[in-house]
Amino acid sequence: MATDEFTGRRIGTSGGRASGRWLENILRDAGTAVSAVEFEASVRDVYATPVLEWGGQKLVHRRDFAEHLASAEAPDLRSAALATVDEPDWSGLWILAPSANPEHVRRAVAEGAAGLLVPRAVDEAGWMPKMIAGPPVVAVPVISVRTDLHAAMTKHPARLQASVPMRSSVVTGVNVFGEFRAPRAGGMSILLTAHRDGVGDDPDLRFPAAADNASGVAVVVEAVRLLVPVLPPDVGLAVALLDGEEVGTWGSAHHAPSVRPGTYVINVDGAAHLSEAAAIEAGGPAEPLLAALDQAGRHVGVPLRAGSMASDNRRYAAAGLPAVGIGMGMPGYQTPAETPDRVNDDTLLAATRLVVETVRVLVGIKESGVR
Repeated sequence: MATDEFTGRRIGTSGGRASGRWLENILRDAGTAVSAVEFEASVRDVYATPVLEWGGQKLVHRRDFAEHLASAEAPDLRSAALATVDEPDWSGLWILAPSANPEHVRRAVAEGAAGLLVPRAVDEAGWMPKMIAGPPVVAVPVISVRTDLHAAMTKHPARLQASVPMRSSVVTGVNVFGEFRAPRAGGMSILLTAHRDGVGDDPDLRFPAAADNASGVAVVVEAVRLLVPVLPPDVGLAVALLDGEEVGTWGSAHHAPSVRPGTYVINVDGAAHLSEAAAIEAGGPAEPLLAALDQAGRHVGVPLRAGSMASDNRRYAAAGLPAVGIGMGMPGYQTPAETPDRVNDDTLLAATRLVVETVRVLVGIKESGVR
């Protein structure tokens, strides 16, 4: 899933659609009927590499600066002097602001500023992680600049030119489903989920999206394969490989209302490098699921901790379903450094064992087959 063929798997792209078809074939080979359901979502699309030149120095996209998701589309270079927010007249100037708050935006638009530059931190490897969904678009260009560079610009306000070739697009996403077994009357129903999309490639940068969330998809698909032969015949088991998580969990928002009431949902988002403990977030009437997860964690030797999991599990919980989200690390999160070699095999195995054992405990299988 992290190969060049799938181009970062952004929703609505040829690579995203190709990855969905590839996963459909994997589920068919695992012995289930497959369905694919389309939905629409909005995405912020960088269609050419943004430019930022300061004092004759060309800065590096995603290292030194990045598009701010609230930015207006500005594909052509805008050249102007730099000034701070203390400047009495912003007309025609690039303004160094502490944030793109409504007051700064209002003034920039009213006085005809060239745009705003706001500070942004980088990750430990010096990248600005890519995002493709965010706040509403404003009527002026906005650029995020590495914090130390922003401070340097304030002290040395040389002339600046920049472009922000980014627009909002409505695209079609595709959720991929496989129902391995429908529950019998009165039987329990289990749904395993993981989002299959990534943030997508830039025009000149690869974003493999190996940890977020090819790793989670691998865990879910393997867990289903292990569970099919051992679950009692009255227990339902299905998998949902969701699109559009990176643009606001729209795949799960589209799917959750149609899920059978009472279905237990286990969502895996990131299973690439387990540090101290797996992060767990529960929602809905999840007490039995949490109890099973706790017992499974102790049995397979995976420590658990309560942690924020802002992923598809929240959409299922909001629909009244017992749901948990599980996360085990995303090295290189949403940067070109999120490569397959950084996905730890032991973490993949640990996550798979945890999911399988949780389901086994939940449905009352006494002897574990997890190894």
